[in-house]
Amino acid sequence: MFITVVNALNEGFLQTLELFAVTLVGALPLGLIISFGSMSRFSPLRWLTRTVVWIIRGTPLMLQLIIIYYIPGYIMSANPWGSGGSGRFIASAVAFIINYACYFSEIFRGGIQGVPVGQQEAGLVLGMSRGQIFFRVTLLQMIKRVIPPMSNEIITLVKDTSIARIISMQELIWAGYAFLKGSHGYSGLIWPLFFTGVYYLLFVGILTLLFGYVERRLSYFR
Repeated sequence: MFITVVNALNEGFLQTLELFAVTLVGALPLGLIISFGSMSRFSPLRWLTRTVVWIIRGTPLMLQLIIIYYIPGYIMSANPWGSGGSGRFIASAVAFIINYACYFSEIFRGGIQGVPVGQQEAGLVLGMSRGQIFFRVTLLQMIKRVIPPMSNEIITLVKDTSIARIISMQELIWAGYAFLKGSHGYSGLIWPLFFTGVYYLLFVGILTLLFGYVERRLSYFR
């Protein structure tokens, strides 16, 4: 029985890990782009971007996931995400990327605006372009500043992936809960659901060590 549980949880964890990775790959660059929009000197773009960020940050991720997965099917004749597990995964990835990109954008914005303006002005005096100033002066200092809050959000993302079960995506929590409701030939087993916590703890522990290493490597900015 234990082997059956572990195999099922491993499959669920792979789905969780895949959703986590896809979200990071999509949300990090999108969040940086959104942060530029939030700081734009073009007022309509700036206020539009900040309004979208306010809406996404002000509503539950679970509600956003339900809207993204179900509403297009009501509007159009067919669900654009497709059927089965792949459709649920795509919809989950889209919802998670949009949600976390908005959170990341505020972290990026704070990191960029936290770099003293005098350094940018010094770069202009030295004849550097704004692009050179951003990549050679602002970016590295911004990374140092955003690592602690970014690591906190990424660790939160690990646990938030469990929300995807609301649209029946078979992630880690779904796999553990399946033994409680009678899947895999077993019924009423609650310990597999609690055992999923071991997976989360180990994964978060690895990420914590990784971010600690990155912070030490960037300590030369102190």
